[in-house]
Amino acid sequence: MQDALWQRSAAAQAAAVRSGEVSAVELVESHLERIAAVNPQVNAVTQLLAERAREAAERTDRGRAAGDVLGPLSGVPFTVKESTPIEGVPTTFGVKRFRDLVAAADAPPVARLRAAGAIPIGHSNIPTLILAGMHTRSELFGDTVNPWDRGRTPGGSSGGDAVAVATGMAALGLGNDSGGSIRIPAQFCGVAGLKPTPGRFPADHRVLGPDDPGPASQMLVTDGPLARNVADLRLAYEVLAGTDPRDPRAVPVPAYGDPLPGKVKVAVVTDPGGHGVHPTVAASLRAAADALRDAGYEVCEVPDVPRLDEALEAYGRITVTEFAPNWPTVRTLLGKGGDRYIEMAMERTPPVTGADELMRLMGRWMNIRRSWAEFLDEYPLVLGPSFTEPPVEPGLESRDGAGRDRVASAMRLCTATSFVGVPAVAVPTGLTDGLPCGVQIIGRPFREDLCLDAAQAVEDRLGVLTPVDPRGDGWGDGAPLGQG
Repeated sequence: MQDALWQRSAAAQAAAVRSGEVSAVELVESHLERIAAVNPQVNAVTQLLAERAREAAERTDRGRAAGDVLGPLSGVPFTVKESTPIEGVPTTFGVKRFRDLVAAADAPPVARLRAAGAIPIGHSNIPTLILAGMHTRSELFGDTVNPWDRGRTPGGSSGGDAVAVATGMAALGLGNDSGGSIRIPAQFCGVAGLKPTPGRFPADHRVLGPDDPGPASQMLVTDGPLARNVADLRLAYEVLAGTDPRDPRAVPVPAYGDPLPGKVKVAVVTDPGGHGVHPTVAASLRAAADALRDAGYEVCEVPDVPRLDEALEAYGRITVTEFAPNWPTVRTLLGKGGDRYIEMAMERTPPVTGADELMRLMGRWMNIRRSWAEFLDEYPLVLGPSFTEPPVEPGLESRDGAGRDRVASAMRLCTATSFVGVPAVAVPTGLTDGLPCGVQIIGRPFREDLCLDAAQAVEDRLGVLTPVDPRGDGWGDGAPLGQG
């Protein structure tokens, strides 16, 4: 088990392929064997691309034999969220009606990973249409199981990728995040995840037709990687950053900015908005703060981030306003009970009804972003929770109003940071009662490098949790295997 190729980090896998220690075919076969052994238990990989992955691996090996210079991720298998196109494969969104929606081309981030030598090995599960809730359960593919405890959700909406990466079925996962969809499953599954600044990675979310979505979808949704360690996350970040003619939002900002003078200040916000935080999450934040302090950061306890509740209210109004006109049609695609999560959100947050009110709301969005810019000018990094509770039971957010409100409150810092357009890295901090714990490190726009540096400092002191080998009837005795 300790010598399994799938167990190595993405960087180690690619290095082994480039050096000729192993072939790309051997690497892919190792992952396919792992998928065969584990996926029937966790249901994270939805559309397995075995033959396509083998063919890509053979091309990699032929290129190496011919003397080609291989890319930084050559041979490394990765999963892709069911909402992100892979050329020639259906982009189902977990919906039966879209099971034959074959993609004409790779989405830009898939193309960039592929150009670096990485190999898509399968699509990964999501909540139906990304709208049925936080728990990864789709109409087409069913429930994805948390490998640490089947009684807890793996999170979502990038839950399939988080589980695939955590269990060693893929070295990297490609998810997306508009309010915690990478960071929450990263915390629940014990892996690392990056939500970039909007415009850092090119994307094209015109999956269902030629028209672009509205401004909220354009500004809030960011594609990003999941990995078992921060070094792999950094490697994926370097590959994904850049421009693409399909995305005029993507900007040619250098992946690494100038070093900051003196000690980097980190604002620690344990209980955003003062709405409560679980003791285990507070303990995780203390551990991460101590790690950063030990690494030479200037760690400062602050009472709160700017205008949190106002940001949450504005986020809700803007997204519901954009979504409301299509809701009668969209809800028919969600299957039985799949509409409950959005329906409850719309009941609590009515859409804007007039142009004047909408214009004021858009101005308020910019004003809140300005407040955050001023805050981050003083504190270049913010340490806070991705989710203010340990992993909750599957489907809590769709069960009733109380469950929905509890989940929405727990993910509040993710929602607010997506709203103001800043990057964040989720990083594990250890295990408590057999379940992963973690934090997120938030930074200035386009300073993902500072977030990654700080996350690396935390990981160096607190360790890596995965790959995990789920076993036992209750999955509560899943065991971390270590990583090479």
